Amino acid sequence: MNRQTRRNFLIGSVAAATAIGGKTLTQPDAKTNQTSIKITQTMPEKVLGKTGISLPIFGLGGAGQTPLSYQGKEQEAIAIVEKALSLGIRYYDTAASYGPSEANLGKILPTYRKQIYLNSKTAARDRDGAWRDLERSLHNLNTDYLDGWQLHHVSFMEELEQILGENGAIKAFEEAKEQKLVKYLGITGHHEPEVIAAALTRYPFDTTLISLNAADIHHPRPFSTTVLPVAQKKNVGVIAMKIPAYGRLFQPGLLEGMHQAMGYTLSLSGVHCCIIAAENPEQLEANFRVAQAFKPFDQTAMKNIEQLTVNAGEAGAFFRQWT
Repeated sequence: MNRQTRRNFLIGSVAAATAIGGKTLTQPDAKTNQTSIKITQTMPEKVLGKTGISLPIFGLGGAGQTPLSYQGKEQEAIAIVEKALSLGIRYYDTAASYGPSEANLGKILPTYRKQIYLNSKTAARDRDGAWRDLERSLHNLNTDYLDGWQLHHVSFMEELEQILGENGAIKAFEEAKEQKLVKYLGITGHHEPEVIAAALTRYPFDTTLISLNAADIHHPRPFSTTVLPVAQKKNVGVIAMKIPAYGRLFQPGLLEGMHQAMGYTLSLSGVHCCIIAAENPEQLEANFRVAQAFKPFDQTAMKNIEQLTVNAGEAGAFFRQWT
């Protein structure tokens, strides 16, 4: 299948997105021809690096401790997405490997497509494998384009060499961007910051999704001091993940709560937004309230929080073993 045929096939196989403006999200209704989810809340926004897009500092994660990525939890997942929309959350993160996450998002988000930033990922390292993931992602998400498409959990230099090499996944990324199937290209990682820093140096990625929490600075190889300076120099949009380390940073003797965890990460220079998964709508709204009240911490507050996590050890970095 050639490039243009591929694009025509993809566009014809998914539902068209609906453009809607303003602060009222509307969708067609069979009886009234119009229903709506009212956005009555706001939160601080930042421009996502070189993308030039202004987004709220808090987005919805599509995997982990959330019904979005669990089989048989469709209604619970839909309730979370509807709550996110009502709160004005516009960044939605998922991946081809997140179980039913893409399909769950695809049941709700297409109607509001032009107002949100939809991001997915591929763990394929070769061109053809990446294309297969993209085709499946677009189908599952019920859209004809992604705002962001990222290389998922790149952990080793050997992987980076394969991705950027002949017939590597980067070829599919460039072809998809040329065909307007994706807008912005990115890379993610939670294992080895030097690999992500090297990737940002070698290729003009638009975004990066990396692990950044209040215990990161105590790791022998921190993401904050390794990747953030490079990202700032290259004007790469930085999305933070693993903010509370799956809640492990809230164990006794560590952080008091999300206000410290999220506040610390969002106060790091060069971070534009963060994503956190939600177990239920109530938890999502509680995290949203923290983001809504966010004010950057000064250096004294940052040091105080770092001191709280000095003995976090495995609690703050258990995910670094993932590859």
